[in-house]
Amino acid sequence: MLSNDGSILCISCYELGHQPMGAAMPIGFLEAAGYCPDAMDIAVDRFDPAKVSRARFIGISVPMHTAMRLGVRVAKRIREINPSCHICFYGLYAVLNSDYLLEHGADSCVGGECESPLVALVKSIDAGSDQEIDGVIRRGTAVRPHLQRLSFSVPSRGALPPLETYAQLEDNGTRRVAGYAEASRGCLHQCTHCPIPPVYGGRFFVVPQEVVLEDVRRQVDAGATHITFGDPDFLNGPKHSLRVIRALHAEFPELTFDITAKIEHLLNRGDHLQEFGESGCLFIITAVESLSERVLTILNKAHTREDVVSALEKCREAGIPLRPTWLPFTPWTTLDDFREILDFVEEHGLIDHVDPVQYAIRLLIPPGSWLAEREETLPHRGALDQAAFTYRWTHPDPRMDALHKEVSRIVEKDAETEEDPALTFYRIWELAHGRQSASGLFSLAADRKRAPRLTESWFC
Repeated sequence: MLSNDGSILCISCYELGHQPMGAAMPIGFLEAAGYCPDAMDIAVDRFDPAKVSRARFIGISVPMHTAMRLGVRVAKRIREINPSCHICFYGLYAVLNSDYLLEHGADSCVGGECESPLVALVKSIDAGSDQEIDGVIRRGTAVRPHLQRLSFSVPSRGALPPLETYAQLEDNGTRRVAGYAEASRGCLHQCTHCPIPPVYGGRFFVVPQEVVLEDVRRQVDAGATHITFGDPDFLNGPKHSLRVIRALHAEFPELTFDITAKIEHLLNRGDHLQEFGESGCLFIITAVESLSERVLTILNKAHTREDVVSALEKCREAGIPLRPTWLPFTPWTTLDDFREILDFVEEHGLIDHVDPVQYAIRLLIPPGSWLAEREETLPHRGALDQAAFTYRWTHPDPRMDALHKEVSRIVEKDAETEEDPALTFYRIWELAHGRQSASGLFSLAADRKRAPRLTESWFC
Protein backbone atom coordinates (compact mmCIF):
# COMPACT_ATOMS: atom_id res chain seq x y z
CA MET A 1 0.00 0.00 0.00
CA LEU A 2 1.32 3.46 -0.93
CA SER A 3 -0.27 4.85 2.23
CA ASN A 4 2.48 3.23 4.32
CA ASP A 5 5.18 5.52 5.65
CA GLY A 6 8.00 5.92 3.15
CA SER A 7 6.22 4.13 0.30
CA ILE A 8 6.29 7.45 -1.56
CA LEU A 9 9.56 9.35 -1.85
CA CYS A 10 10.00 12.84 -3.31
CA ILE A 11 13.56 13.61 -4.38
CA SER A 12 14.92 17.06 -5.08
CA CYS A 13 18.26 17.33 -6.84
CA TYR A 14 18.91 21.07 -6.90
CA GLU A 15 16.85 24.24 -6.50
CA LEU A 16 19.27 27.17 -6.53
CA GLY A 17 20.38 26.60 -2.95
CA HIS A 18 17.01 27.02 -1.24
CA GLN A 19 14.84 24.47 0.53
CA PRO A 20 13.08 22.82 -2.42
CA MET A 21 9.52 23.83 -3.20
CA GLY A 22 9.62 21.03 -5.77
CA ALA A 23 9.45 18.59 -2.86
CA ALA A 24 7.56 20.63 -0.25
CA MET A 25 4.52 21.44 -2.38
CA PRO A 26 3.88 17.89 -3.73
CA ILE A 27 4.35 16.48 -0.24
CA GLY A 28 1.70 18.92 1.03
CA PHE A 29 -0.72 17.69 -1.64
CA LEU A 30 0.07 14.03 -0.95
CA GLU A 31 -0.38 14.42 2.80
CA ALA A 32 -3.73 16.13 2.22
CA ALA A 33 -4.73 13.06 0.20
CA GLY A 34 -3.89 10.76 3.13
CA TYR A 35 -0.37 9.63 2.18
CA CYS A 36 2.83 9.78 4.23
CA PRO A 37 5.61 10.62 1.76
CA ASP A 38 9.26 10.92 2.67
CA ALA A 39 11.78 13.34 1.14
CA MET A 40 15.40 13.45 0.06
CA ASP A 41 17.36 16.48 -1.12
CA ILE A 42 20.62 15.31 -2.64
CA ALA A 43 21.84 18.90 -2.96
CA VAL A 44 22.51 18.95 0.79
CA ASP A 45 22.00 15.33 1.95
CA ARG A 46 23.67 12.07 1.12
CA PHE A 47 21.79 9.72 -1.16
CA ASP A 48 19.95 7.31 1.14
CA PRO A 49 19.62 3.76 -0.31
CA ALA A 50 17.37 2.72 2.59
CA LYS A 51 14.74 5.31 1.65
CA VAL A 52 14.92 4.22 -1.98
CA SER A 53 14.64 0.52 -1.20
CA ARG A 54 11.36 0.86 0.71
CA ALA A 55 9.66 3.21 -1.76
CA ARG A 56 7.14 2.02 -4.32
CA PHE A 57 6.72 5.41 -5.95
CA ILE A 58 9.55 7.92 -6.36
CA GLY A 59 9.03 11.39 -7.79
CA ILE A 60 12.12 13.25 -8.99
CA SER A 61 11.77 17.03 -9.19
CA VAL A 62 13.45 18.59 -12.24
CA PRO A 63 12.58 22.31 -12.39
CA MET A 64 15.86 23.29 -14.05
CA HIS A 65 18.75 21.99 -16.14
CA THR A 66 21.15 21.19 -13.30
CA ALA A 67 18.45 19.23 -11.47
CA MET A 68 17.70 17.36 -14.68
CA ARG A 69 21.26 16.17 -15.17
CA LEU A 70 21.51 15.07 -11.56
CA GLY A 71 18.05 13.51 -11.63
CA VAL A 72 18.95 11.12 -14.42
CA ARG A 73 21.90 9.84 -12.41
CA VAL A 74 19.64 9.43 -9.39
CA ALA A 75 17.12 7.46 -11.46
CA LYS A 76 19.86 5.08 -12.58
CA ARG A 77 20.81 4.35 -8.95
CA ILE A 78 17.17 3.91 -8.01
CA ARG A 79 16.76 1.27 -10.72
CA GLU A 80 19.80 -0.59 -9.40
CA ILE A 81 18.46 -0.57 -5.82
CA ASN A 82 14.72 -0.91 -6.43
CA PRO A 83 13.98 -2.10 -10.00
CA SER A 84 10.21 -2.38 -9.55
CA CYS A 85 9.66 1.12 -8.18
CA HIS A 86 7.60 3.54 -10.27
CA ILE A 87 9.80 6.53 -11.19
CA CYS A 88 8.10 9.79 -12.13
CA PHE A 89 9.98 12.90 -13.22
CA TYR A 90 8.07 16.13 -12.67
CA GLY A 91 8.73 19.81 -13.32
CA LEU A 92 9.59 22.03 -16.30
CA TYR A 93 12.37 19.83 -17.64
CA ALA A 94 10.29 16.67 -17.31
CA VAL A 95 8.04 17.96 -20.09
CA LEU A 96 10.86 19.25 -22.29
CA ASN A 97 12.76 15.95 -22.05
CA SER A 98 9.96 13.41 -21.62
CA ASP A 99 10.92 11.35 -24.70
CA TYR A 100 14.45 10.84 -23.43
CA LEU A 101 13.37 10.19 -19.85
CA LEU A 102 10.79 7.56 -20.79
CA GLU A 103 13.45 5.78 -22.80
CA HIS A 104 15.96 5.91 -19.94
CA GLY A 105 14.29 4.65 -16.81
CA ALA A 106 11.25 6.85 -16.19
CA ASP A 107 7.78 5.35 -16.00
CA SER A 108 6.02 8.70 -16.25
CA CYS A 109 6.58 12.46 -16.51
CA VAL A 110 4.47 15.38 -15.33
CA GLY A 111 4.86 19.10 -16.00
CA GLY A 112 3.10 22.39 -15.48
CA GLU A 113 0.82 22.50 -12.44
CA CYS A 114 1.91 19.02 -11.57
CA GLU A 115 0.71 18.33 -8.01
CA SER A 116 -2.85 17.19 -8.80
CA PRO A 117 -1.70 14.83 -11.58
CA LEU A 118 0.94 13.43 -9.20
CA VAL A 119 -1.69 12.68 -6.57
CA ALA A 120 -3.98 11.15 -9.20
CA LEU A 121 -1.10 9.01 -10.47
CA VAL A 122 -0.29 7.77 -6.96
CA LYS A 123 -3.94 6.90 -6.35
CA SER A 124 -4.10 5.05 -9.66
CA ILE A 125 -0.99 3.00 -8.88
CA ASP A 126 -2.26 2.32 -5.38
CA ALA A 127 -5.50 0.98 -6.83
CA GLY A 128 -3.70 -1.16 -9.40
CA SER A 129 -5.17 0.88 -12.25
CA ASP A 130 -3.45 1.89 -15.47
CA GLN A 131 -5.87 4.60 -16.52
CA GLU A 132 -4.78 7.61 -18.52
CA ILE A 133 -4.48 10.74 -16.36
CA ASP A 134 -4.56 14.30 -17.66
CA GLY A 135 -1.07 15.76 -17.48
CA VAL A 136 0.69 12.44 -16.91
CA ILE A 137 2.97 11.56 -19.83
CA ARG A 138 3.77 7.92 -20.47
CA ARG A 139 4.98 6.06 -23.50
CA GLY A 140 2.45 6.45 -26.25
CA THR A 141 0.58 9.37 -24.66
CA ALA A 142 0.63 12.99 -25.75
CA VAL A 143 3.29 15.30 -24.35
CA ARG A 144 1.01 17.78 -22.66
CA PRO A 145 1.61 19.82 -19.49
CA HIS A 146 -1.14 20.16 -16.92
CA LEU A 147 -2.31 23.78 -16.95
CA GLN A 148 -5.45 23.74 -14.84
CA ARG A 149 -5.80 25.83 -11.70
CA LEU A 150 -5.13 23.83 -8.54
CA SER A 151 -6.75 23.79 -5.13
CA PHE A 152 -3.50 24.43 -3.28
CA SER A 153 -2.31 22.73 -0.13
CA VAL A 154 0.27 24.35 2.15
CA PRO A 155 3.79 23.12 1.35
CA SER A 156 5.00 20.53 3.87
CA ARG A 157 8.66 20.88 4.85
CA GLY A 158 8.99 18.60 7.87
CA ALA A 159 10.72 15.79 5.95
CA LEU A 160 13.28 18.16 4.41
CA PRO A 161 16.62 19.24 5.90
CA PRO A 162 16.36 22.33 8.15
CA LEU A 163 16.55 25.83 6.68
CA GLU A 164 19.98 26.38 8.20
CA THR A 165 21.29 23.79 5.75
CA TYR A 166 20.53 26.01 2.77
CA ALA A 167 21.71 29.30 1.30
CA GLN A 168 21.53 32.20 3.73
CA LEU A 169 21.04 35.91 3.40
CA GLU A 170 24.29 37.86 3.53
CA ASP A 171 23.75 41.48 4.47
CA ASN A 172 26.18 44.04 5.85
CA GLY A 173 28.65 41.42 6.99
CA THR A 174 26.12 39.20 8.74
CA ARG A 175 24.27 36.08 7.70
CA ARG A 176 20.66 35.21 8.44
CA VAL A 177 18.48 32.16 7.85
CA ALA A 178 16.53 32.47 4.61
CA GLY A 179 13.31 30.74 3.64
CA TYR A 180 11.65 30.40 0.26
CA ALA A 181 8.07 30.90 -0.93
CA GLU A 182 6.12 31.32 -4.16
CA ALA A 183 3.14 33.60 -4.64
CA SER A 184 2.66 32.53 -8.27
CA ARG A 185 3.84 29.99 -10.84
CA GLY A 186 4.29 30.17 -14.58
CA CYS A 187 4.87 33.48 -16.33
CA LEU A 188 3.18 36.02 -18.59
CA HIS A 189 6.36 36.58 -20.56
CA GLN A 190 7.52 34.64 -23.58
CA CYS A 191 11.28 35.07 -23.52
CA THR A 192 12.61 32.67 -26.13
CA HIS A 193 15.52 31.31 -24.07
CA CYS A 194 13.48 30.52 -20.95
CA PRO A 195 12.14 26.98 -20.26
CA ILE A 196 8.89 28.34 -18.78
CA PRO A 197 7.12 29.58 -21.97
CA PRO A 198 7.27 26.23 -23.83
CA VAL A 199 5.45 24.67 -20.86
CA TYR A 200 3.15 27.46 -19.65
CA GLY A 201 2.64 29.29 -22.94
CA GLY A 202 2.37 32.72 -21.33
CA ARG A 203 0.05 31.67 -18.49
CA PHE A 204 0.59 32.06 -14.78
CA PHE A 205 -1.29 30.90 -11.69
CA VAL A 206 -1.44 32.64 -8.32
CA VAL A 207 -0.97 30.72 -5.11
CA PRO A 208 -3.77 31.72 -2.68
CA GLN A 209 -2.67 34.36 -0.22
CA GLU A 210 -3.47 32.31 2.87
CA VAL A 211 -1.41 29.37 1.53
CA VAL A 212 1.57 31.70 1.03
CA LEU A 213 1.15 33.27 4.46
CA GLU A 214 0.89 29.94 6.24
CA ASP A 215 3.96 28.64 4.41
CA VAL A 216 5.93 31.69 5.52
CA ARG A 217 4.60 31.43 9.10
CA ARG A 218 5.92 27.90 9.36
CA GLN A 219 9.30 28.94 8.00
CA VAL A 220 9.51 31.86 10.42
CA ASP A 221 8.74 29.39 13.21
CA ALA A 222 11.62 27.30 11.87
CA GLY A 223 14.01 30.24 12.14
CA ALA A 224 13.71 32.19 8.88
CA THR A 225 14.16 35.96 9.13
CA HIS A 226 14.24 36.51 5.37
CA ILE A 227 12.12 35.08 2.55
CA THR A 228 13.05 34.70 -1.10
CA PHE A 229 10.02 34.86 -3.35
CA GLY A 230 10.92 32.54 -6.19
CA ASP A 231 8.14 33.54 -8.59
CA PRO A 232 9.52 33.83 -12.15
CA ASP A 233 8.19 37.40 -11.97
CA PHE A 234 6.72 38.67 -8.70
CA LEU A 235 4.93 41.44 -10.61
CA ASN A 236 3.03 39.14 -12.97
CA GLY A 237 0.09 39.68 -10.63
CA PRO A 238 0.97 42.99 -8.95
CA LYS A 239 -2.24 43.37 -6.90
CA HIS A 240 -1.92 39.84 -5.52
CA SER A 241 1.76 40.36 -4.73
CA LEU A 242 1.07 43.65 -2.98
CA ARG A 243 -1.63 42.05 -0.81
CA VAL A 244 0.78 39.27 0.16
CA ILE A 245 3.53 41.75 1.09
CA ARG A 246 1.16 43.94 3.11
CA ALA A 247 -0.18 40.95 5.04
CA LEU A 248 3.31 39.61 5.75
CA HIS A 249 4.62 42.97 6.87
CA ALA A 250 1.64 43.44 9.18
CA GLU A 251 2.27 40.05 10.78
CA PHE A 252 6.08 40.02 10.67
CA PRO A 253 7.29 43.64 10.57
CA GLU A 254 10.96 42.61 10.94
CA LEU A 255 10.86 40.00 8.18
CA THR A 256 12.81 40.93 5.05
CA PHE A 257 12.41 39.52 1.56
CA ASP A 258 13.65 39.61 -2.03
CA ILE A 259 11.83 39.21 -5.32
CA THR A 260 12.49 38.66 -9.02
CA ALA A 261 10.91 41.02 -11.54
CA LYS A 262 11.30 41.81 -15.22
CA ILE A 263 12.69 45.20 -16.30
CA GLU A 264 9.47 45.80 -18.22
CA HIS A 265 7.38 45.19 -15.11
CA LEU A 266 9.60 47.29 -12.86
CA LEU A 267 8.85 50.21 -15.18
CA ASN A 268 5.18 49.52 -15.94
CA ARG A 269 3.98 47.81 -12.74
CA GLY A 270 6.40 49.16 -10.17
CA ASP A 271 4.21 51.86 -8.66
CA HIS A 272 4.52 50.29 -5.22
CA LEU A 273 8.30 49.80 -5.11
CA GLN A 274 8.59 52.43 -2.39
CA GLU A 275 6.12 50.46 -0.28
CA PHE A 276 8.00 47.24 -1.03
CA GLY A 277 11.20 48.84 0.25
CA GLU A 278 9.50 50.12 3.39
CA SER A 279 8.03 46.63 3.94
CA GLY A 280 11.42 44.92 3.95
CA CYS A 281 12.42 44.27 0.33
CA LEU A 282 16.22 44.06 0.47
CA PHE A 283 16.91 43.54 -3.24
CA ILE A 284 15.33 42.73 -6.58
CA ILE A 285 16.75 40.26 -9.07
CA THR A 286 16.14 41.09 -12.72
CA ALA A 287 17.24 39.21 -15.82
CA VAL A 288 18.83 41.93 -17.94
CA GLU A 289 20.71 39.28 -19.96
CA SER A 290 22.27 41.68 -22.49
CA LEU A 291 22.54 45.31 -23.57
CA SER A 292 22.71 44.47 -27.27
CA GLU A 293 19.58 45.43 -29.19
CA ARG A 294 19.98 42.42 -31.48
CA VAL A 295 20.42 39.91 -28.65
CA LEU A 296 17.53 41.39 -26.65
CA THR A 297 15.29 41.16 -29.72
CA ILE A 298 16.18 37.51 -30.37
CA LEU A 299 15.56 36.69 -26.71
CA ASN A 300 12.29 38.66 -26.80
CA LYS A 301 13.18 40.47 -23.58
CA ALA A 302 10.92 43.49 -24.28
CA HIS A 303 13.36 45.99 -22.80
CA THR A 304 16.20 48.19 -24.01
CA ARG A 305 19.47 49.42 -22.57
CA GLU A 306 17.75 52.69 -21.70
CA ASP A 307 15.00 50.76 -19.89
CA VAL A 308 17.62 49.09 -17.72
CA VAL A 309 18.99 52.49 -16.71
CA SER A 310 15.47 53.71 -15.91
CA ALA A 311 14.74 50.63 -13.80
CA LEU A 312 17.99 51.12 -11.89
CA GLU A 313 17.02 54.71 -11.12
CA LYS A 314 13.51 53.71 -10.08
CA CYS A 315 14.74 51.03 -7.70
CA ARG A 316 17.35 53.35 -6.21
CA GLU A 317 14.69 55.97 -5.57
CA ALA A 318 12.78 53.26 -3.66
CA GLY A 319 15.91 52.33 -1.73
CA ILE A 320 16.04 48.81 -3.18
CA PRO A 321 19.27 47.52 -4.75
CA LEU A 322 18.81 45.93 -8.16
CA ARG A 323 20.79 42.75 -8.77
CA PRO A 324 20.93 42.17 -12.54
CA THR A 325 21.64 38.76 -13.97
CA TRP A 326 23.29 38.29 -17.34
CA LEU A 327 23.50 35.93 -20.29
CA PRO A 328 26.80 37.16 -21.73
CA PHE A 329 27.56 34.22 -24.01
CA THR A 330 25.14 33.57 -26.86
CA PRO A 331 25.82 32.88 -30.56
CA TRP A 332 24.97 36.54 -31.28
CA THR A 333 26.92 38.28 -28.52
CA THR A 334 30.00 40.03 -29.88
CA LEU A 335 33.19 40.80 -28.00
CA ASP A 336 32.14 44.45 -27.92
CA ASP A 337 28.78 43.39 -26.43
CA PHE A 338 30.57 41.54 -23.64
CA ARG A 339 32.80 44.50 -22.96
CA GLU A 340 29.75 46.76 -22.86
CA ILE A 341 28.20 44.66 -20.10
CA LEU A 342 31.35 45.03 -17.99
CA ASP A 343 31.59 48.77 -18.67
CA PHE A 344 27.92 49.20 -17.80
CA VAL A 345 28.34 47.35 -14.50
CA GLU A 346 31.31 49.54 -13.58
CA GLU A 347 29.72 52.80 -14.76
CA HIS A 348 26.50 52.25 -12.81
CA GLY A 349 28.12 51.08 -9.59
CA LEU A 350 26.93 47.49 -9.90
CA ILE A 351 30.16 45.61 -9.27
CA ASP A 352 28.98 44.61 -5.80
CA HIS A 353 25.49 43.80 -7.12
CA VAL A 354 26.55 41.05 -9.53
CA ASP A 355 27.94 37.68 -8.52
CA PRO A 356 30.95 36.92 -10.74
CA VAL A 357 29.45 33.65 -12.01
CA GLN A 358 27.01 35.80 -13.98
CA TYR A 359 29.83 36.83 -16.34
CA ALA A 360 30.35 33.18 -17.31
CA ILE A 361 26.77 32.12 -18.12
CA ARG A 362 26.43 30.47 -21.52
CA LEU A 363 23.15 29.98 -23.35
CA LEU A 364 21.44 26.61 -22.98
CA ILE A 365 19.08 25.48 -25.74
CA PRO A 366 17.13 22.52 -24.32
CA PRO A 367 14.74 20.37 -26.35
CA GLY A 368 11.51 22.27 -26.85
CA SER A 369 13.21 25.65 -26.48
CA TRP A 370 11.64 28.36 -28.58
CA LEU A 371 15.16 29.29 -29.67
CA ALA A 372 15.96 25.91 -31.16
CA GLU A 373 14.26 26.48 -34.52
CA ARG A 374 14.67 30.24 -34.88
CA GLU A 375 16.36 31.31 -38.07
CA GLU A 376 18.97 33.24 -36.06
CA THR A 377 19.89 30.04 -34.18
CA LEU A 378 20.07 27.48 -36.97
CA PRO A 379 23.41 28.62 -38.51
CA HIS A 380 25.12 28.06 -35.14
CA ARG A 381 23.17 25.13 -33.73
CA GLY A 382 24.72 21.71 -33.68
CA ALA A 383 23.24 18.34 -32.82
CA LEU A 384 21.11 17.70 -29.76
CA ASP A 385 23.18 16.20 -26.98
CA GLN A 386 20.39 14.17 -25.41
CA ALA A 387 22.42 13.11 -22.41
CA ALA A 388 23.28 16.76 -21.66
CA PHE A 389 19.73 17.95 -22.45
CA THR A 390 20.84 20.76 -24.73
CA TYR A 391 21.68 21.54 -28.32
CA ARG A 392 25.36 22.24 -28.85
CA TRP A 393 26.31 25.50 -30.48
CA THR A 394 29.51 27.21 -31.57
CA HIS A 395 30.13 30.92 -31.70
CA PRO A 396 31.00 32.28 -35.15
CA ASP A 397 33.86 34.22 -33.52
CA PRO A 398 36.32 31.69 -32.01
CA ARG A 399 37.54 34.38 -29.61
CA MET A 400 34.20 34.27 -27.79
CA ASP A 401 34.34 30.54 -27.07
CA ALA A 402 37.93 30.96 -25.89
CA LEU A 403 36.89 33.93 -23.74
CA HIS A 404 34.09 31.92 -22.16
CA LYS A 405 36.50 29.18 -21.12
CA GLU A 406 38.92 31.65 -19.57
CA VAL A 407 36.23 33.67 -17.79
CA SER A 408 34.80 30.43 -16.39
CA ARG A 409 38.26 29.43 -15.17
CA ILE A 410 38.79 32.77 -13.42
CA VAL A 411 35.36 32.69 -11.78
CA GLU A 412 35.79 29.12 -10.55
CA LYS A 413 39.30 29.70 -9.24
CA ASP A 414 38.40 32.89 -7.41
CA ALA A 415 35.27 31.32 -5.93
CA GLU A 416 37.35 28.48 -4.51
CA THR A 417 39.72 30.94 -2.81
CA GLU A 418 36.87 33.26 -1.74
CA GLU A 419 38.41 36.15 -3.62
CA ASP A 420 36.93 39.65 -3.42
CA PRO A 421 34.28 39.71 -6.20
CA ALA A 422 35.52 43.14 -7.28
CA LEU A 423 38.97 41.73 -7.93
CA THR A 424 37.39 38.94 -9.98
CA PHE A 425 35.43 41.56 -11.93
CA TYR A 426 38.55 43.50 -12.84
CA ARG A 427 40.41 40.35 -13.84
CA ILE A 428 37.57 39.60 -16.26
CA TRP A 429 37.46 43.24 -17.40
CA GLU A 430 41.19 43.23 -18.19
CA LEU A 431 40.93 39.88 -19.97
CA ALA A 432 38.06 41.11 -22.16
CA HIS A 433 39.59 44.49 -22.95
CA GLY A 434 43.11 43.18 -23.42
CA ARG A 435 44.60 45.85 -21.18
CA GLN A 436 44.88 46.88 -17.56
CA SER A 437 41.98 48.82 -16.09
CA ALA A 438 42.69 52.49 -15.55
CA SER A 439 40.57 52.50 -12.39
CA GLY A 440 40.60 48.94 -11.14
CA LEU A 441 40.18 48.47 -7.45
CA PHE A 442 41.22 52.08 -6.86
CA SER A 443 37.70 53.16 -7.83
CA LEU A 444 36.19 51.16 -4.98
CA ALA A 445 35.80 52.71 -1.55
CA ALA A 446 37.70 50.92 1.18
CA ASP A 447 34.59 50.82 3.37
CA ARG A 448 32.23 49.76 0.59
CA LYS A 449 29.35 47.40 1.36
CA ARG A 450 28.15 44.68 -0.96
CA ALA A 451 24.46 44.73 -1.80
CA PRO A 452 22.43 42.17 0.15
CA ARG A 453 22.58 38.76 -1.48
CA LEU A 454 21.99 35.07 -1.00
CA THR A 455 25.06 32.95 -0.47
CA GLU A 456 24.01 30.75 -3.40
CA SER A 457 24.88 32.79 -6.48
CA TRP A 458 23.03 30.84 -9.19
CA PHE A 459 19.97 33.04 -9.43
CA CYS A 460 18.64 31.73 -12.73
